[in-house]
Amino acid sequence: MLKKFHPFYLFSRSAAYIILIAGLVFTLLPFVYVFLASFKTNAELMRVPPTFFPEKPTLDNYITVLSDRQISLPRIFYNSGIVAIARTGLTLFISSFAGYIFARYRFTGKNLFFGIILAQLMIPFQVVMIPIYLLTVKMGLIDKLWALIIPMLVDAFGVFVAKQFVEGLPGEVMEAARIDGASEFGIYWHVVLPQLGPALASLGIFTFMASWNDYLWPLIVITSPERRTIPLLLVWYSTQHGANQGLVLAASIITLIPIFVVYFLAQRWIVEQATQSAFK
Repeated sequence: MLKKFHPFYLFSRSAAYIILIAGLVFTLLPFVYVFLASFKTNAELMRVPPTFFPEKPTLDNYITVLSDRQISLPRIFYNSGIVAIARTGLTLFISSFAGYIFARYRFTGKNLFFGIILAQLMIPFQVVMIPIYLLTVKMGLIDKLWALIIPMLVDAFGVFVAKQFVEGLPGEVMEAARIDGASEFGIYWHVVLPQLGPALASLGIFTFMASWNDYLWPLIVITSPERRTIPLLLVWYSTQHGANQGLVLAASIITLIPIFVVYFLAQRWIVEQATQSAFK
């Protein structure tokens, strides 16, 4: 009890909270400003010096964006949603299954294969982009949504995280399931996969965000306007309506909604993983 009233303890706790609050404000301030600015008129946005809060909030920017037939917003959301969901789901399955195999099985070349996978973490995507593009052309996937999914399915970081997590699980449970007659895939599906929930939730959010915000690769392989994704839409919209910043800001806020939805849905598993990591 005396520790809680020690001057150094009180100072360190206060300093920690001040740093956390300052970091939170520094992180959220740009988003809050963009959100508030999306309710301003274009004349107010161009005012010098700029204002933080809108003087006369208006929904005109959002109404204009949602009713603009040139951009076909539902179609763009559909494209990005299909790509992000498919890429996230398949990546989680491949990463968790590969991590389980590397953690629990012995086979020739295991360390070599795992080292090759980890080597991807040190190679920027721009280095292998041309070979991947040539393979995509040979597969006939150019200007198809599958071109945004298939080349990105093997996530080295995801395999590494899954392997480390599976190695921390008690092997007795898997052996008991094997003795009871469970198949190897059944052990993975019914025993290992449910235990990977917190890790896969965090990995899923990172994968979903990476897919949702990916701009460079869709710019290369997507050529048809009807197959655009959200980042391509925002760049095109900013070139078409660059003089009206309110419309661009409103469109940006709308495209962030799915990210927040996914985060709040997976928040419980993220907190659980953080709690488990703290006690390890």
